[in-house]
Amino acid sequence: MTQIEVIKNRQPNAALLGRMKIAVWIISVAVLGLVMMMRQVKIPLPDKFSLGLLPPFHAILNTLAALSLIMALVAIKRGNAFVHQRWIYSAMVCSFVFLLSYVAYHFTTPETIFGDFDSDGVLSETELIEAGFARKIYLCILLSHIALAALSLPFILLTFCYGYTNHFERHRKLSRRIYPVWLYVAITGPVVYILLKPYY
Repeated sequence: MTQIEVIKNRQPNAALLGRMKIAVWIISVAVLGLVMMMRQVKIPLPDKFSLGLLPPFHAILNTLAALSLIMALVAIKRGNAFVHQRWIYSAMVCSFVFLLSYVAYHFTTPETIFGDFDSDGVLSETELIEAGFARKIYLCILLSHIALAALSLPFILLTFCYGYTNHFERHRKLSRRIYPVWLYVAITGPVVYILLKPYY
């Protein structure tokens, strides 16, 4: 019996799925609320204390999440369901740690603006002209990254819940739609960092 057949023979746990779905929507609303608040609320840090190392750390976490997702896809295509599970767990952990660190960074650190060459937090008309078309490209990638991350979060969690509770048909159907979105979000995270790096 193959790994996939072994897993498919497991009985669905509807009660656990119901509880996990409630948690998914609570987590999704909480994360959305935090992301909306972190642009408005800034918590001052002690003098000489900086979280400046977090942006490259975020890029590394997103890169690891993307690699984990690719390896998870390769594993399931080869019928290695248990290996697929481990890579998905890896992607989930990387994404979870990223989310915590990202929120902590933005609650405590002023926003870095693409094109702000003098790092004064204000984009002057001269800086806007100098940034040119590159800023438009950056904003397109950034906005698509943020929008898809926000929209996909509950569906990524639901896909995980379906797999974890042995609802494999629902897991498979939803994963086909949400996997490319999650992978895009994970890949564009480091891209946004690389584009913004000169302005940190």
